[in-house]
Amino acid sequence: MRGRPELYTSYRQELSLLNTVPKRVWVGAILAMALLLPFMLQDDVLTLLATGFAASIGAIGLNIVTGYAGQVSLGHAFFLGLGAYTAAAVSGDEDARVIGFGITELPVWLLAAGLVAALAGAIVAPLAVRLRGLYLAIVTLGLVFIGEFVFKEWSELTGGQGVGRQAAVPTLFGQRLDTDGEMFTEIQKLYLLMLVLLVIFAVLARNFVRSRSGRALAAVRDRDIAAAVIGVNLTRYKMIAFAASSFYAGVAGALVYLISGYIEPTSFNLLLSVQYIAMILIGGVATISGSIMGAMFVTLLPRITDELQGVVPLLGTDATDLAQVRAILYGLLIIGFLIFEPRGLYGIWIRIRNYWKSWPFSY
Repeated sequence: MRGRPELYTSYRQELSLLNTVPKRVWVGAILAMALLLPFMLQDDVLTLLATGFAASIGAIGLNIVTGYAGQVSLGHAFFLGLGAYTAAAVSGDEDARVIGFGITELPVWLLAAGLVAALAGAIVAPLAVRLRGLYLAIVTLGLVFIGEFVFKEWSELTGGQGVGRQAAVPTLFGQRLDTDGEMFTEIQKLYLLMLVLLVIFAVLARNFVRSRSGRALAAVRDRDIAAAVIGVNLTRYKMIAFAASSFYAGVAGALVYLISGYIEPTSFNLLLSVQYIAMILIGGVATISGSIMGAMFVTLLPRITDELQGVVPLLGTDATDLAQVRAILYGLLIIGFLIFEPRGLYGIWIRIRNYWKSWPFSY
C-alpha cells in the first residue's frame, strides 16, 4: 500500500517475488545497467563480470544446502568439477584423444552437467540424514580429495594433470557463441548469456525457497527434531537440498570454465570450496541476492589485489605470493564478517536501507 510498504493484507502479497515498488525499481535499474555494460567496458572486465555471474549460480546452489537447509557442505568443488567435465565430454570432439560426444547445443550439455552433479548429490544426501554439523562437513570435505584424485588419474576424461582439456563448446540454435558475430563480440555474447542464465536460476531459486519445500528446509535448519515431529520428512528434504545445490554447482562449473575455455584437473581443490564458502558468508547466508553479491565480490577480489600490486609492498610480484595473499584475504574477510556483520554484504545493505528509510529520525 502507498505509504505503508511493509503492510501486507494477505500471505500471497507478502510472499510475492517483488512485493514493493522500490524493489521493482531497483531490480529494473540494476538489470538495465547490466545490459548496458557490454557496450561500456573493456573485454577483460566483461570476462571478469561474466565469470562472477557464473560463480553466482554456484554460490546460490551452496546457499540452498548450507544457508536454507543448514547442512554444512565443503564439497562444492567436487560438484563443480563434475559439471565442468560432463559438459566438456558431452560437447567434446568425438575424434579427440579425450572422451567426447560432439553434442555442442548449450541446453543439452548444460542440463547434462546439472543432472550428473545432482545425481551425485542425491547419492551423498543419505549421509546427511545420519550426520550433521562438523561430521557432515568432514564427509563432504572427503569428496573434494576423492574428486581431486579421480580427476588427476582419469586422463581419458580430464586430459590428465598438467595437460587438461578444452571446456564445453557453446552452440545455440546452430550458432557458435565463442566466436565474434556481426552484432556482438565473443566476450559480449558470453557476458549476456551468463547474465540471462543468472537471472533465470536466481528466480528459480527464489521461488523454490518460498515454496513448501523451501519452508520445510528452513524448519530442518532451525530444529530438525521438531521438524520431524510435525511431519517433515528429513530424508526427503535433505536429499532435495543436496540435489538442488549440486545441480546449481554442476551448471556453474560448466559455465565458469566455458568462459576460460580450459579445464585443469587440479583446479577443483579445497581452496575452490573455501572460495564458495567465502562467497555465501561474505554475501549473506540464506539470501539469494547475498549469494550474488558475495560471488561478485570474491570474483573481483583477485583483480583488486592485482591493481594494488606495487602499491602495497606486502603483496609482492610473484604469482605464488599473490595466491597466498588472496587465501589470507578470504580467511580475514570470513572472520571479519562473522564477527562484525554475520549477515554479510546483504546485512550491510539492509542497515543502509533502513537508515535512509527512517531518516532524519535514524537512531
